[in-house]
This record gives sequence, C-alpha cells and structure tokens, in this order.
Amino acid sequence: MPQTDKQICIPPELPELLKQFTKAAIRTQPQDLIQWAADYFGAMSRGEIPPVRERSERVALSNWAELTPELLKILHSRVAGRLIIHVDELAQIWKVLSLPTDLFNSVMNVGRFTEEIEWLKFLALACSSLGVTIAKTLKIVCEVLSSDHDCGPPRIPFSTFQFLYTYIAEVDGEISASHVSRMLNYIEQEVIGPDGLIKVNDFTENPRVRLE
Repeated sequence: MPQTDKQICIPPELPELLKQFTKAAIRTQPQDLIQWAADYFGAMSRGEIPPVRERSERVALSNWAELTPELLKILHSRVAGRLIIHVDELAQIWKVLSLPTDLFNSVMNVGRFTEEIEWLKFLALACSSLGVTIAKTLKIVCEVLSSDHDCGPPRIPFSTFQFLYTYIAEVDGEISASHVSRMLNYIEQEVIGPDGLIKVNDFTENPRVRLE
C-alpha cells in the first residue's frame, strides 16, 4: 500500500463520547451489544435520547438465571489465583460452566479486554450484572473472593477492595474521584483493623460509608 503523510484527526470530544458509551453499556447490559451500540449511536446522531437503562432499571438477577455467585466462585477457583488469563481459556471455562455467552461478550466489550484479561476487572464487571448498586456488586465480589468459609462475614484485603471500588466507580462514571478517595481514606483510617482486611458489613452496614 502506498504510504501517506496524512494524519488522522481525532475529534477532541471522542474520549468523552466513548466514556459515556461505556457507562451506558455497563448500566444497560444489553444482551446484543452490537445491535444496542448501533441503536445508541443512531439515536445520538439523530439528536434523540439513546436507549440507556436507568439505575433503577438495571438487569435483575432473574434476567441472568444462568449466572449466580456460586458459579462465579467456581469460575474464580478455576482461574486459580492468576491475575491475567488468556481470553480463549476464560471463554472455554465460561462455556464449560454453561454461563451466558451474551454476558461474556458484553463484559469483554464493556471492559475493552483483548487477549490478555485482567481477571479481577473481568470478575468485577461480571458481578455487576448481579448487583443493582455498586455496594451490592462489591458485596458479591467479596463473597466470591473470600477464602473464609463459614467463619464469619466474607472479607478480603483492603488493597483488593480499593482496586475494585476504584475500577467499578471509574466504569460507572457517575461517582467523582474525590468521593471515591474520601470513602477509601475513611475506611482505611477508621474501619480497617491490623489485619488489613475489610469485611462485607464494614461497607454495607456502616452509615458513614456511602460508596455511591
């Protein structure tokens, strides 16, 4: 192909447009992401309101009958502690567990994952399909990751919680970075004990912890 010195100009509004699209996708969680994306951008180009599900209308657990926290625990156990997993291997594990293909594709697209997937980020987005709120999503993630079986409330390292909360809030797009920082600082200074672990009830039952 002949080379050209012509540069492609990226509109300055593109990053914000993609951010809003990502936020709308994770909130709506469409079963057919490609068709939904076409409808979304079609509505935007016509100056119409895009097909975005509001927070109160997020997909409920019953809409994803095949997906449960128990199956996500099995999925996590088969990832076997790795931080990175190849998409083909994860897709095969997902298929073996008979989890919904549409949800897998949706999570892949929303997370913009490629061949090498950051497992905790993928897990967080998968759990968000079961959680109506960010707090509920983090509760499910903690239950999946916790190694404390029948020994009190699920708990995970605060550093892991910090990573997950920051990522989920970033994808959600409606929570300011300053609010996230404020909540994490409070939890670290006032809630976390010497063991460095955070329990589910530390952020679900504490009135001063407002994750959203």
